[in-house]
Amino acid sequence: MKILLLENIHPDAGAVFAAAGHAVERVPHSPPRKVLSQEIGDISVLGIRSKTRVTADLLERAPDLLAIGAFCIGTEQVDLEACSRRGVAVFNAPYSNTRSVVELALGEMILLLRGVFDRSTDLHRGIWGKTSEGFHEIRGKKLGIVGYGNIGSQLSILAEAMGMEVYYHDLVEKLSLGNARKSSLEELLRVSDIVTVHVDGREENRGLVGEREFAAMKDGVIFLNLSRGFVMDVEALARNVRGGKVRGAAVDVFPEEPRSNKDPFSSPLQGLPNVILTPHIGGSTEEAQQGIGGFVAAQLLEYLATGSTSTSVNFPVLSPSSTPQRHRFAHVHENLPGMLAQINDLFARNGVNIAGQRLETRGRLGYALIDVAQGCDRGIVEDLRRIPNTIRARLVY
Repeated sequence: MKILLLENIHPDAGAVFAAAGHAVERVPHSPPRKVLSQEIGDISVLGIRSKTRVTADLLERAPDLLAIGAFCIGTEQVDLEACSRRGVAVFNAPYSNTRSVVELALGEMILLLRGVFDRSTDLHRGIWGKTSEGFHEIRGKKLGIVGYGNIGSQLSILAEAMGMEVYYHDLVEKLSLGNARKSSLEELLRVSDIVTVHVDGREENRGLVGEREFAAMKDGVIFLNLSRGFVMDVEALARNVRGGKVRGAAVDVFPEEPRSNKDPFSSPLQGLPNVILTPHIGGSTEEAQQGIGGFVAAQLLEYLATGSTSTSVNFPVLSPSSTPQRHRFAHVHENLPGMLAQINDLFARNGVNIAGQRLETRGRLGYALIDVAQGCDRGIVEDLRRIPNTIRARLVY
């Protein structure tokens, strides 16, 4: 099969596919849409990171596409509904770069509380400004975490170990870790010395932090956004930094980001005092990218080789039997009554006895794996595809 890996995905991912005998092409950036639509026609697996958007019209150009690997945490850049309609399984890495993001957030909090960047800049300009006035330890500060998922909850644990008092807010009920306190967003903004945002990319989070939220924060608050660029009003943050309401900020994500390192970057936050700007590097450590590369590639390869969807974000979750059989067929279909009966009837009419079978559904999608212990005409795949309401059928092995 042909595998296309974009956006400088770690070489370990390509090595996993190559070792399994697949043809791998690696591209260090996100190609322009027109170019990608021309190259994707005979691709079986597409690997992306955060910059490549996979839309319904792009999927129409990829009739052979079986699976997409998002080598990152989020999948909002992928039209999951369109993928499901076309029988394309999507996989991601929800945990692999968590530690890297958390470490960056903690480091930036300390640097901002101590004004390290501005003091370093002064020294580079020959200005010696040693003073303790206005600079603080992280110990004893109240940390407000907006979004208590994998990153927010791990940050909570490490921050508390450093002596911080942790408050968190999440739309979903989450178990408090350690002594962290669940609170409303209003309370969190009012009491926190440091506010850090770690929400996911769902549309409901667009514009989550704006002028009203900054007004509700403490005077002299430290603010961080390492989640998604569109959750924060950048102009509002810039105004509040200039006005002194926000004493320091760290921003790793932006509403508009360059497609490659060669493209220019511009933001209202440039040149502001005690503001750390980083180019979306929260998860960009060698350890994280290696972990993501190996994990997602392994999940994709398992799907190709066995039909397993145990970690898919859009398919019914199905872990097939590990008992080896002669053949395994995969059938993706609309979740309608009688589909399994039609599949079974087809095998019966072809004189093929089913040795094992699994079916799971998820919303409007049904997914079945059928094992047979005897040899059979591989043309049965074409018969499976002709069953009404079939989305995709393939011979796994």
